[in-house]
Amino acid sequence: MKGQLAAWVNTAWYGGTRWLLPLAPLARLTGCIAARRLRRFRARNERPPVPVLVVGNITVGGTGKTPLVAALCKAAAELGLSVVVISRGYGARPPSWPWRIDPYQPASLNGDEPLLLAQLTGAPVIIDPQRRRALQAAVALQPDLVISDDGLQHYPLPRTAELVVLDGVRGLGNGLCLPAGPLREPATRLQEVDWLVVNGGAHSAWPGATPMQLVPDGVVNAVTGQQLSLEQFTRQFVAVHAAAGIGHPERFFSVLTRAGLQVSPHVLPDHYVFQPGDLDFPGTLPVVITEKDLVKCDHFVTERVWVLPVRAELPPGFAGTVLRTLVERHQRGAQSAQ
Repeated sequence: MKGQLAAWVNTAWYGGTRWLLPLAPLARLTGCIAARRLRRFRARNERPPVPVLVVGNITVGGTGKTPLVAALCKAAAELGLSVVVISRGYGARPPSWPWRIDPYQPASLNGDEPLLLAQLTGAPVIIDPQRRRALQAAVALQPDLVISDDGLQHYPLPRTAELVVLDGVRGLGNGLCLPAGPLREPATRLQEVDWLVVNGGAHSAWPGATPMQLVPDGVVNAVTGQQLSLEQFTRQFVAVHAAAGIGHPERFFSVLTRAGLQVSPHVLPDHYVFQPGDLDFPGTLPVVITEKDLVKCDHFVTERVWVLPVRAELPPGFAGTVLRTLVERHQRGAQSAQ
């Protein structure tokens, strides 16, 4: 039911419906509150103790932040920069806060996205609903920089720079703030961030934006580890079940459809907590899921389940430019404060 409700709301926000018009006054209130909080944050002009990059969005739902954060961590390693990732840790139930992710412990303890980031990057990942407290724990590790996965609207968190990821297909939907639309803040917020990255779609609609594509890295069996290219997989299987508990499952389904597969989609709520039997769909067709979902069900999946890993493909040198700019800006700010 939650998945069906989320699908209905997203259709209303992005497809257009008159049923949302009575919510317009609440949307204006959300926008006013967000703008006031931003003004107060800017007035503080607080500098973090280390370079901090916030990777966030202004819309509800998935835009591709996690693969982008992973790409930035990889670029940092290539530049010889140590990085710590901080996150809210949605759905995590650790014994205390802040909590450093152990990649060998379950998603129920760590949260799905932080656990996936720790596994993908090998970088320390610290979670805490109070991101300022997570930052303090990260600074104690003496990194060269900190990346906050989400947190654009978490203004107690000081930051050196901001990067927003936008879904290039869905865009800003009806352009209204919550609850009448998908925006957490007014669209004018995009004019104040340092970088705008557009994931898929027509990035030309956003002047100055950097294009990004999520590229499949083949298909991997969740039990045996067998790896097939997407082309090999489609030659072996004509049709599949596809299950996704992510913010924008349609993007996942479309990748499989474009590859030539007949897809039976199963939409689940974002951050869905899988239970044994959830992937036991009728018949014998293979079941394809996302990496984010695998970390929540890897202990009870069968050989019928396959995973579709994706990576963020960015213009050459973009990630390095972002990180060097971040470090240099922090150094200039420290020098001017002396």
